Amino acid sequence: MKSRRNFIKMVGSTAAVVTLESLSFPQRGYANILGANDRINIAVIGVRSRAKALTKAIAKYPNTKIIYTCDVDDSIIEKNNVFCQKTLGYVPKVEKDFRKVLEDKDVDAVFIATPEHWHTPMSIMALQAGKHVYVEKPCSHNPHENELLVKAQKRYGKKVQMGNQQRSAATSILAVKEIKEGIIGEVYKGEAYYSNNRKSIGIGKEAPIPKGLDWELWQGPAPRKTYKDNIHPYNWHWFKNWGTGEIHNNGTHEIDVCRWAMGLDLPESVTSFGGKFTYQDDWEFPDNQQVTFNYKDDKFITWTGHSRGVIKPDQPGRGATIYGSKGIITLSRNAYELYGLGGKLIKKELEENQSATTDLVGGGGLDVNHIANFLDAVKKDIQQNSPIEDASISTMLCHLGNIAQDVGRTIHIDNKTGRISDDAEAMTHWKREYEKGWESEFSG
Repeated sequence: MKSRRNFIKMVGSTAAVVTLESLSFPQRGYANILGANDRINIAVIGVRSRAKALTKAIAKYPNTKIIYTCDVDDSIIEKNNVFCQKTLGYVPKVEKDFRKVLEDKDVDAVFIATPEHWHTPMSIMALQAGKHVYVEKPCSHNPHENELLVKAQKRYGKKVQMGNQQRSAATSILAVKEIKEGIIGEVYKGEAYYSNNRKSIGIGKEAPIPKGLDWELWQGPAPRKTYKDNIHPYNWHWFKNWGTGEIHNNGTHEIDVCRWAMGLDLPESVTSFGGKFTYQDDWEFPDNQQVTFNYKDDKFITWTGHSRGVIKPDQPGRGATIYGSKGIITLSRNAYELYGLGGKLIKKELEENQSATTDLVGGGGLDVNHIANFLDAVKKDIQQNSPIEDASISTMLCHLGNIAQDVGRTIHIDNKTGRISDDAEAMTHWKREYEKGWESEFSG
C-alpha cells in the first residue's frame, strides 16, 4: 500500500510537529541495530490493562529495562506503579506526556497500548525520534493512517511490529507451514469468529473530567468531545471518534490468522451485514456483524463477530478455521487441530504456554514469544513475525469491513493499493477529521 505525500502535523501544548516530508530527526536505520550485549531501554505508553501483559513479557527478555511508563491518567499510573514494583521489582520513571519520553535519547523502543486514535500518530512520532515501535492492534484508526505508518517505517528504517501475537504461536506457525505443504489440499475458505456477551454501555452523561486525567492530551488528534461518564477508561472502543469496533478490537487477530494461513493479501471485494441489535445505548458500531472478503480463484474469508447479545453462540470464544479440499484446520491462540473431511480429529498440537483469550488483558505465552521476536529484530536484525507492512494489510481488511457496513453495500477493492474502486461515498470513510491544528493529508 503506497501513498505519495503524507504527513501528520500535530500541535499540542508543546507544539510538537510530525511530518513525513520534513525530517526533524536523523535517519539512522539499520546502522543503529543494538549490539548483542547492549541493554534495550523501553518505554511503555498507555498502562491500564493490555500494558500489564506487555510488561510481564518484556521482563522475560534478557537485558531489557522499562525505563519509562506513561499515561495521561494519574489513577492509572498509581495502580501501574504498584504493579511494576510487584512485577519488575522497581518503578520506572513516570511521564504523563509521551513527547517527553520521546525526547530521551536513552529510549530505544516504545510499546504503545493507548486508545486506537493514538496508534499511528504516536508511532510516527516515535519513529521520527529514532525509536523502534511495538504498537498494539489495530495499527491505525483509518485506512489513510495505514498508508502513513507504512511509509514512515520505510523512511526511518526502524522496526515496527503490531501486536497480533498469534503470528508468534508455535502451533500456528506449524499449521501455516503444513498448509503450504498441502496437508489439507487446496484451501478455499477461512472462517474467523469472536463470541462475547458484552453489556450495555448506557447513555453517557456529561460529567466533570476526573481529577488527574489530562482529557486534552487523551483526545490528542481526535476532534474534541465533551467528557461523558461512559467513555474512559474502556468504552471508547465503541465510539467512532476514538475506537474502531469489535472487528478491529478482536477480529484483527483471527482475520489475520486466516489471511496468513491462506497466503492472501488484499481482497477484490468486501461485503458486510449486521447492525446494532441489543441495547439502546451509545454504542456506535455493529454489535453483531458478518463480513465476507472475496478473493480471486473463489477463495474467501469470513468474519463473524458476536460482540453482545442476550444469548451467546455455543462455540469457543474465538478462533479461525481453514477449509481445504482434503481437510480442515482449526487455529486458536493455544492449539492447532487437524480434521479429516469426515470430521475425525487427526492430530492436535498445544502451545507450551497458554494464553488468555477473551479477557481484557490477553496475556500469556504468545506475548512472550511475539515480544521476544520484536526485540530480537531490534537487537539482531532477524526477520519479524509481524512487520508493519504486512500487519497493516490485516488492519486494512478490518477497515474495509467497517466501510462496507457503513455504506450498506459490497465495495470493490484495488488489491494493489487497498483503495476502494468507483465509489466516492465509500472513499469518504478513508480518513478521519482531525482536531483543528492537526492535519493529515496526501496529494499527487
